Amino acid sequence: MKLIDTHCHFDEPDFDDERSSLADKIQQAGVAGLIFPATSAKHWPRLRDICVTSPHFHATYGLHPVCLAEHTPQDLAALPHWLAQERPVAVGECGLDFFLPQLDIQQQEALFIAHLKLAREFELPLIIHARRSLDCVLKHIRRFSGKNTGVTGVIHSFAGSQQQAEQLINLGFYLGVGGTCTYPRAQRLRTVLSHVPLETLLLETDAPDQPDSAWRGKRNDSTRLPVIAQTLAELRGESLEQIAEVTTANAIHLFKLQIDFLPSLKEGDS
Repeated sequence: MKLIDTHCHFDEPDFDDERSSLADKIQQAGVAGLIFPATSAKHWPRLRDICVTSPHFHATYGLHPVCLAEHTPQDLAALPHWLAQERPVAVGECGLDFFLPQLDIQQQEALFIAHLKLAREFELPLIIHARRSLDCVLKHIRRFSGKNTGVTGVIHSFAGSQQQAEQLINLGFYLGVGGTCTYPRAQRLRTVLSHVPLETLLLETDAPDQPDSAWRGKRNDSTRLPVIAQTLAELRGESLEQIAEVTTANAIHLFKLQIDFLPSLKEGDS
C-alpha cells in the first residue's frame, strides 16, 4: 500500500529539527510522495531547496489568499518565471478565503484570476484554497472551463455540499480529503465523501495543521495520512487497499508524477 499526501507544508520551520528522520518515518508509514503547496513568494526559495533533497518531494508555487498582505505586484510578476524555470507539479496554493474579514475580497479575486490564467498558460493543475467561498470559486473556474482548454486541479480540504461537489467534479476538479473527515461531527462532509466517485478524491494532511480526531491538539504530519485513508475506507464501505490504489492513481494522473512503485500506472498508462 502506497499513499500520496497531496497537500502538506513539510517545508515549514516546525519540521526543521527532524525533517530527515521524519521523512524516513513517513516512508515507513506507506506515504511515498509529498506535495508542498507554496504560500508566499518569500518562501519559494526555501521550498525549492527542500524539495530538491528528495525525489519524493514535489513543489508547487503560488500566492495564498490568507497571506494577502504579504504579496506584492512584483511577486505575481515573478510567478511565471518560477513556473517556467522550476517546473512544479501545480500552481498554488491559491484561491479565496471569505472566513477572515480583514482579507479584501476584490484583491483576492484579482489574484485568483491571475493564478487561473497562469494555470491555463502553463497547463498545470491548481491547488485551491476555498474557505467559505466555494460558490465564488466555482464562478471563476467556470470562466476558465472548456473541453480542451479548461483548467483542472483540486479543492484543498473540501468542505462543501453534495451539489458543490458534483459541480466541481463536472468541471474536472478533484476533492481534497483531510483530517476533518475523521471527526464524527462533520456529518455533511462524511456523507458527501461516501457518495462521490472514489476516482475524484485525493488524500492530504495539510500538516502541520488540521490533525485528525485521534491527533487533535498535536502537530500534524504525513505519518497520519493512513488514518485518513482508513476513515475514508470505513465511510465508503471499501477496502483500505482500494482507497490507496485509486487515490494514488488520481494523484499521479492529476499532477503527472513520475512514480515507479506502480508499474501499471507509469506514464502512458494513467
